[in-house]
Amino acid sequence: MSPNSTSPEPDRKRFTDSGIEIRPVYGPADLEGWDPDQKLGAPGHFPYTRGIREDMYRGRLWTMRQYAGFGTAESTNERFKFLLGAGQTGLSCAFDLPTQMGYDSDHPRSEGEVGKVGVAIDSMADMRLLLADLPLDKVTTSMTINATAAILLLFYQLVAEENGVDSTQLGGTVQNDILKEYVARGTYIYPPRPSMRLVTDTFSYCAENLPAWNTISISGYHIREAGSTAVQEIAFTIANGIAYVEAALAAGLDVDAFAPRLSFFWNAHNNLFEEVAKYRAARRMWAKLMTERFGAKDEKSTLLRFHTQTGGSTLTAQQPENNIVRVTVQAMAAALGGTQSLHTNGFDEALGLPTQRAAKIALRTQQIIGYESGISDTVDPLAGSWFVESLTDEVETAAWEYLERIDALGGAVDAIEAQYMQQEIEQAAYAFAKAVDADEKIVVGVNRFVDEELEPTEVFPIDVDLQRSQVVRVKRVKSERDQSAVAAALADVEAAARGTQNLLVPMKDALAKMATLGEVSDVLRGVFGEFHPNR
Repeated sequence: MSPNSTSPEPDRKRFTDSGIEIRPVYGPADLEGWDPDQKLGAPGHFPYTRGIREDMYRGRLWTMRQYAGFGTAESTNERFKFLLGAGQTGLSCAFDLPTQMGYDSDHPRSEGEVGKVGVAIDSMADMRLLLADLPLDKVTTSMTINATAAILLLFYQLVAEENGVDSTQLGGTVQNDILKEYVARGTYIYPPRPSMRLVTDTFSYCAENLPAWNTISISGYHIREAGSTAVQEIAFTIANGIAYVEAALAAGLDVDAFAPRLSFFWNAHNNLFEEVAKYRAARRMWAKLMTERFGAKDEKSTLLRFHTQTGGSTLTAQQPENNIVRVTVQAMAAALGGTQSLHTNGFDEALGLPTQRAAKIALRTQQIIGYESGISDTVDPLAGSWFVESLTDEVETAAWEYLERIDALGGAVDAIEAQYMQQEIEQAAYAFAKAVDADEKIVVGVNRFVDEELEPTEVFPIDVDLQRSQVVRVKRVKSERDQSAVAAALADVEAAARGTQNLLVPMKDALAKMATLGEVSDVLRGVFGEFHPNR
C-alpha cells in the first residue's frame, strides 16, 4: 500500500495500545453478569468509577494548568503572568536538569544545561524572582521536581512567608515521586531507600505546616513517556503509590493523616477510549486498595485525584501542526475520564520549548473543550457504554495482574531494584516502535500521508548568555551571605540526615540563610551516597 494511501484497510483484528483486543461491535452480552452498583456507583461515591465529585464539571471545570519554565526565573515569571492573563487557572513549573539533579548553575556538571529544559533555581534569590507579584494565596502551583522536591517546596514556602502569605493558605502540588525516576526518567540522586525517607519526611512536614499542599503527585506520565502501555502506566504507578503508603505507615504516620493529600499524574495518548477506561479503572482500583488493604476510614483517603498532561512522546516533528489535533483528542480523553487538572502540550514541542503562540493555542484548546464541547454538561458522558464499561473492566483486570506480580517480587522498591518494571517498559516501547516501522501502527505524517518537504516552523529561541548570567547570580549570593551561619545550618542538615529528625526542618533554616540547592544536596550526598544502577 502506498505510504499516502487512503484506501480502507482489510478487516483485521484490532487492539488497544495495551494489547486488549477490540471486538467489531459491543452489546449487552459483553456486560453479562456485570453489577452496575458494584462497578459504578453514583458519581462522587465509592468506588468512584464515574468521578470523585457528585457534580464534577457541572460545578467547576478542571484546573487549566499550563506547564511553563525555561531560562531564568524572570523569563518564567513573565510566561506565568502571560498565561494567567490568558485565562489559565493554575501554575505548573518545569525546572532545568541541574536543579533536578541537585547541582548549582556554577557546578561543572551544569555546563550546557542551565535553563535549557526548565527554569534554573539555585537559591532563594531565584525563587523570589520566579514568584514575583504572583497571588500565591489565590493560585495553586504544581512543581515538577523529584529528587530535590523538598528543597523547592521549602523555597516556595519561604518566599510566600516573606510576602505575608501564611503557609496554611498555600495550595499546590510537588511531584516528589522518586520511584518513577528509577523506573523511567533518571533524575535521581540518592539510592531508593534514603530517597523514600525524603518523601515521607515531606508528607509529615506538610501535614503539620502546609495542610492544603498535595505532598506527592504519583506519576504515571513519565512511565508512559518511556514507552509503557496504558495498563502498565496505571499498574506500575499504583504499585509505587502502595510503596509510598507503606513507607509512610512504617514511619509512624496514620493513613488518614497523609492519604488525603496524595495525588496522581497521568498521561493522555491518542487511543481515546482506552485512555478514558484507564482513568476510570485507576480510580476504582485505588479506592479498593485504600479501604481493603490499608483500612482508610476518611473518604478523602480513597479518592484518586489526578492531573493529566497530553502525551509529549506522541508529538511529531513532521507536520507539527497535526499535533494540535492530537492534543485535542488527548485532552478530550482526560476530560471524559474525569481529570482534576490538565496541561495541554504546545504543537511545536517536538522541536523545542513551546513558543508563546503554541502555548496560547494549547490553552485555548482546553477552553474550547470546557466551554463549547458539551463535555462538562453531564458528569460521566460515556457511562453505560457497552464498549467503555467492558474496556474499563479489561484494563482493570490486566492492571491487577501486574500488581500481583509486583507484590510477589516484594513490592515496588524490590521490583525496581530487580529491574522488572524497567524491562517491561523497554519491551513495550520496542514493540510499539517495531509496529510503527512495519506500518502496523499508523502515525500520520511519519509513516502515512508523508510530506516530502518540511515546512519551516518557528522555534523557541535559546539565550546563549543565560548560563553566564545565572552563574554570576549564584556566585554573588554565595559571596554576600553570612558564611558561618550557612556552615552551621548545613551541619545541622548533616546531623539530621545521620539521625532520625525530619530533614525539612533544618533544610528550611539552611535555605533561609541563603544556602544553595546544590550545597544542601551535597550534604545529603555525603550521608546517603549516590545511586548508580549498574554498580
